[in-house]
Amino acid sequence: MPINTAKLQSILQNFVTSASDVQGVALVSPDGLSLAATLPGEMDEERVAAMSAAMLSLGERIGSELSRGTIDRIYVEGDKGFGILTSCGEEAVFLVLASKAAKQGVLMLEIKRVLPELKTLLT
Repeated sequence: MPINTAKLQSILQNFVTSASDVQGVALVSPDGLSLAATLPGEMDEERVAAMSAAMLSLGERIGSELSRGTIDRIYVEGDKGFGILTSCGEEAVFLVLASKAAKQGVLMLEIKRVLPELKTLLT
């Protein structure tokens, strides 16, 4: 069954508009292809997808080498905000870009809320 990219795009757009201080999101396949994204205009969707897949791959190797088990989330924080890569089953990884002002606990709850909906569309 083909992936309903229009529905995925709609879910991502709703996530960006409803979650406070979220600047962009992307759903990326493990091989670095963008399945759907709503990113700030200056970001290259293909580049973001490729970097997200590379981070996921590296995170999985680090988790394995450090005996941490299966990686659920990768968190990158900078002086302008942060990015959270969250596993979305075997088919994808969900990237959320947020400003420094975002409340991380609330954002994590929003991510947990949307993941089942995304997973359903991917299977």
